[in-house]
Amino acid sequence: MSERDGFTGGFLTGAVVGGLVGGVIGALVSSAGRESEQQEQEGSWFNSSLAKAKVVRDRRSQLQAQESIEAARRSLEDKIAQLNTAIDDVRQQLGKVNGNGLEVETNRERILDP
Repeated sequence: MSERDGFTGGFLTGAVVGGLVGGVIGALVSSAGRESEQQEQEGSWFNSSLAKAKVVRDRRSQLQAQESIEAARRSLEDKIAQLNTAIDDVRQQLGKVNGNGLEVETNRERILDP
């Protein structure tokens, strides 16, 4: 029985001491959080100006990205037009070599596109 009495007393003592230590640590952490919130509020005007600068910088980068995409699109359209011209030239040359001319191509198109 004496062992059980010692265990119960130690358990209760540990719970009380642990609760006190935990309470002190919680109070210290919460007071540090309050101090950091006060510092953030004091520096909020600085943070808001930084946020505005970041938004402006982001908008500029988006505009630059859109401009580069538009330039790439125009370049691709030019390349496609060049390829189409080259394909037409090759078709005409092949038609002359075969001796059939453009009439054969138009007949093929009629067959393919009913």
